[in-house]
Amino acid sequence: MSNAPVSAAPEALADLAEAIAREAAALAVQRRAEGVEVADRKSSIADVVTAADREVEALIRRRISEARPDDAFLGEESGTATGTSGLTWVVDPIDGTVNYLYGSPAYAVSIGVVRGVPDPAMWEPVAGVVIAPATGQVYRAVAGGVATLDGRPLTVAAPESLAETLVATGFGYTAERRWEQAAVLAGLITEVRDVRRAGAAALDCCAVAAGTVDAYYERGINPWDMAAGSIVAAAAGADVRTWEVGDTRSFLFAAPSIVEDLATLVRTLEDDVLGD
Repeated sequence: MSNAPVSAAPEALADLAEAIAREAAALAVQRRAEGVEVADRKSSIADVVTAADREVEALIRRRISEARPDDAFLGEESGTATGTSGLTWVVDPIDGTVNYLYGSPAYAVSIGVVRGVPDPAMWEPVAGVVIAPATGQVYRAVAGGVATLDGRPLTVAAPESLAETLVATGFGYTAERRWEQAAVLAGLITEVRDVRRAGAAALDCCAVAAGTVDAYYERGINPWDMAAGSIVAAAAGADVRTWEVGDTRSFLFAAPSIVEDLATLVRTLEDDVLGD
């Protein structure tokens, strides 16, 4: 990689994100082949981090700093670093760590670039790259541009009703959060075609972009879980919604044809479960 500063043009940032993500993905694959062990636990016994998570994020952070030293950084494992350029790199080094731990291919390296405060409700999306290391698939987009999978343009699906809508979702790590999410799911599953649970938010966002699911919603995901994936989904034509639920947020990425009906249903179910 050249030592010359990388341009702040969105396509140049996407090129950089892809180059770094490819290197990070190769390292993740190598460490998976060598064997993975839990290095620590976070919010609960189920919320694990591996040594590979930390090593991959350290690599990504170092490469970004080398190419764009004035940019800020927000990573799942190593936290924040301030910058002066107005850009922040929002990184999940291994999204789907439990899948990674168990040898499932459903994990991803996720690198998003945003402008402004690194908060999904406030930032301006710039560019995002999500790589699935186990398959080599590369999802990429710049805000307002075209989303691609391995260079092929992506467009969201267009289900005609909720009954024809395939919905992806996920669950938190604490028992209380999971109970609440399961109660919402119980009311949802009879209204839609079916539900999928892959275990990696970045890949769920990209699945909406690719049309392999029609929508993805989850309560309580973090900025690094969805920064890059949300840019890919939106560029493919998905409608991205967020709303406050108690002290957390819910996120919905959905085909425009059903987003209003699905958002209304999910919000009603959440209100019923949480008593709001």
